Amino acid sequence: MALDVIIQLNKASIFQKNYLVLSNVSLTIEKGEFVYLLGKTGSGKSSLLKTLYAELNLNQGQGTVAGFNLTSIKRKDIPYLRRKLGIVFQDFQLLSDRSVNDNLLFVLKATGWKNKEEIQKRIQDVLEKVHLSTKGFKMIYELSGGEQQRISIARALLNDPELILADEPTGNLDPETSEEIMKVLLEISKSGRAVLIATHDIMMYNKFPSRTIRCENGAIIDSKNLS
Repeated sequence: MALDVIIQLNKASIFQKNYLVLSNVSLTIEKGEFVYLLGKTGSGKSSLLKTLYAELNLNQGQGTVAGFNLTSIKRKDIPYLRRKLGIVFQDFQLLSDRSVNDNLLFVLKATGWKNKEEIQKRIQDVLEKVHLSTKGFKMIYELSGGEQQRISIARALLNDPELILADEPTGNLDPETSEEIMKVLLEISKSGRAVLIATHDIMMYNKFPSRTIRCENGAIIDSKNLS
């Protein structure tokens, strides 16, 4: 497998419990690519993402993500896979009783960071990347929805991931704020990380066109193969 390939699936079957949602999925995503995962609700987008971060098992076909083999990965190795990924959810999943800095500190400590100076520098670096460098002292509930989503992107960047997986990251935001979030994600992909963004917001795709993978009728259609 080429060094620049972050995601490679070959004839993979994606299951949710015992229900086959996507079959014969073959897909390659490289560093620095910005890719949309499109499809109606229930078409398999979230199940595909969950397979990529090993919440769902890959039992049929082959798959590697950031160098980890999804078919043979052991439970104890899943945290190491996830350190190479940044995951952004629609509902932010921030700790509302803590400040921004403490939310980010919680993740760094949980993933083994110990040096106080390095921790402070890393928190400041990721806040600058999402243009919120002055908001570290704020409590989460004091932030707007768009700011909270930026903080969840900052959190996803903490361990310098090779891949950002974003599941409907603009789903709870107004159009203007959604556009700001998309610009942040585009900047991240330009820094060499792959970004895979599941959405059914066609307006955003029209505004920021890029490669698309469409989940439809139990299969995927990759625009890369159509051109």
